Amino acid sequence: MESYKRILIPLTYSLVFVLGLTLNGALLWVVCFRTRTWSCSVIYLTNLAVADLLYVLSLPLLIVSYAMDDVWPFGNIICKAVRFFFYTNLHCSMMFLMCISVHRFLGVCYPIAALRFRTKNLAILTSGSIWVLVMIEISPVLVFAHTGFINNMTVCYEMTDPGQFYTYFPYGMFLGVVGFLVPFMIILICYCSMMRVLYRAGRDNSQVGTEIRNKSIRTILAVCLMFVLCFVPYHITRTVYLFIRVYMSSDCRVLNLVMIGYKIWKPLVSFNSCANPLLYFLSSDRHRKQLWGQLFTSKIVHPVVCTVQ
Repeated sequence: MESYKRILIPLTYSLVFVLGLTLNGALLWVVCFRTRTWSCSVIYLTNLAVADLLYVLSLPLLIVSYAMDDVWPFGNIICKAVRFFFYTNLHCSMMFLMCISVHRFLGVCYPIAALRFRTKNLAILTSGSIWVLVMIEISPVLVFAHTGFINNMTVCYEMTDPGQFYTYFPYGMFLGVVGFLVPFMIILICYCSMMRVLYRAGRDNSQVGTEIRNKSIRTILAVCLMFVLCFVPYHITRTVYLFIRVYMSSDCRVLNLVMIGYKIWKPLVSFNSCANPLLYFLSSDRHRKQLWGQLFTSKIVHPVVCTVQ
């Protein structure tokens, strides 16, 4: 376990830092400098990329800390900020992914009736509301997270210090339900409904329509798979760890097993910062061609201005 914390976690976070910074930077560059018309999806994706970058930029501090065997040399305020950025990214990512899924659900299942709801002004208002609500929701982290001493070493507590776990437990469960379970259920309902509508619409259509339908279904499955792999194991192990830590803390064997599972899955949730822009660029041939052309077609005098949807 110690070698895992000193070697594998810093390597994992280093990979997430490089990929997340590059991919989200490329996404923001394309949106800000190569996009003339902003659709609702682009507004949500831009906010998602900003949330990812806030977290990615805090990773070098965690990399140094884990490489130093969990020693935290950066002070109490930076400790609170890093934990705050982690949870902000985590919950903003789920909320904006939920908004994108609802936006697509309305477009596929209720294309006419949903026209008045799929507006840029509403997307901007929704995005601003999400940032405000998430900031309020995560603000207790600034109280619970702080530095402390373990074996004469200064550490940055991940959730809170052992003496406050009983107080932290209701808040931790609240984050699990409101910040994960509710968006997760909405995303599943939206994408399952979309797949049902696409399947029914494509049964009697032409071969071209069938191919478009199958590609849309594959994209939906890829988004759901990414969400499940990145978020579900982390939240399950985190909830179990909180419960065991509060109600079965005397059973050291069970507590250590659950803690190991939680520590293993925690770095993997960070890969959502890399997966979000990948899904955007890889979900459409047009998006791939636009990015490739803009990054590597240096001989063109006047750059092509594209519209991202």
